[in-house]
Amino acid sequence: MQDDKKSVRAWIWYDWANSAFATTIMAAVMPTFYGSVAAAGVKGASSYWGFTQTIAAVLVAVLSPLLGAIADQAGAKKKFLRVFSWIGALACAAMLGIGEGDWLLASILVIIGMIGFGTGSAFYDALLNDVVPPARRETVSAQGYAMGYLGGGILLALDLAIILKPELFGIPDTATASRISFFSVAVWWIVFSLPLFRHVTEPGRTDGVRTKAAELVKEGAARLKDTLFGIRRYPELFKFMLAYWFFFDGINTVIVMATSYGTDIGIGQSQLIGALLITQIVGFPATWLFGRLANRIGGKTMLYASLATYLVIVVLGYFMTTALHFFALAILVGLVQGGAQSTSRAIYSRMIPPGRTAEFNGFLSFSSRFFSLLGPLVFGVVGLATGSSRPALLAIAAFFVIGIALLTLVDLDKGRAEAISSTGQETALPF
Repeated sequence: MQDDKKSVRAWIWYDWANSAFATTIMAAVMPTFYGSVAAAGVKGASSYWGFTQTIAAVLVAVLSPLLGAIADQAGAKKKFLRVFSWIGALACAAMLGIGEGDWLLASILVIIGMIGFGTGSAFYDALLNDVVPPARRETVSAQGYAMGYLGGGILLALDLAIILKPELFGIPDTATASRISFFSVAVWWIVFSLPLFRHVTEPGRTDGVRTKAAELVKEGAARLKDTLFGIRRYPELFKFMLAYWFFFDGINTVIVMATSYGTDIGIGQSQLIGALLITQIVGFPATWLFGRLANRIGGKTMLYASLATYLVIVVLGYFMTTALHFFALAILVGLVQGGAQSTSRAIYSRMIPPGRTAEFNGFLSFSSRFFSLLGPLVFGVVGLATGSSRPALLAIAAFFVIGIALLTLVDLDKGRAEAISSTGQETALPF
């Protein structure tokens, strides 16, 4: 356990680094570029974009737990993170070559980029346990998310300035400016990842044995199997995972369907992008403060508060009619989105058996990604059945209600004790 300022700052900076991919590639620029340039004139372009997202999500879900188990066995979480960071960044750099009609190339590169981003994030989350002790994880986890909001927002703002006014920067057109923005993500990601790769360390294998790759895969697969069938040994952790699946699906549905919902009720594209920037701007100080409050009054209490706020958001969203309403809800989302995610990460980290952090973070990524298909499905089915996206948004409230109800059943003290007893280690409980 390091818990020194340099390693903590380095870990936090990685969130600043990879959040550029989430804002520019996943949320704002690539979705528009894909439909207007890469798949220009292609019938069903939006469907191809949907298939791209689905394929990427499935691959990340399959790879994360197995690779996480292997990384734990080899004591190589940082090495795996470095590899997948480079994979994601190089995919972004290659997007510079996407031309009109190159929808297949664009899909392949987005899939590769999302594998780098999504799989790498599991190793990044797992390193939190090596950087700080349990008592400080709410604060440090929140600082990471806060820096992610700031870093992703700053690069997105710069990219949008280039895209909206390319002539001011000597760029011939918007399409070229978009390609440059993809390349900027690659540079940003790699440059700001360097502090983590230089200053964060992790324990190696305790037996000091160097194992062949084939043996690591075999050992990793065996541990993953043990996780799948042995999760009952950690009943409090499993109850938290159940709660997480529901409220994470609710949060994810709000994120992925917000633009579509805004478009359906008549919000313009520039206003939608403006709302995204508002969320990033508000998210930075709000998440930072959220972490400090969680450390002071308890992560579970703050998680309840954030999920209750999401309930308010979806109910108010049902009545939303103007861009001003949309901006107000964007502010509310910015206040709690990063806090809910960072506090969940910190709580989960405390109930993971020591020495199996990458494996269990990968397993959570795997399970939550598959479960997260349910929220958009409910949204779509209710929307089709009622002929309106308003009741579809309201239906998502059920995910938060169920998540909160399940969360009340989780005993955090007992969960930490279960994790420690599984390894024969003893330590003071920090809850």
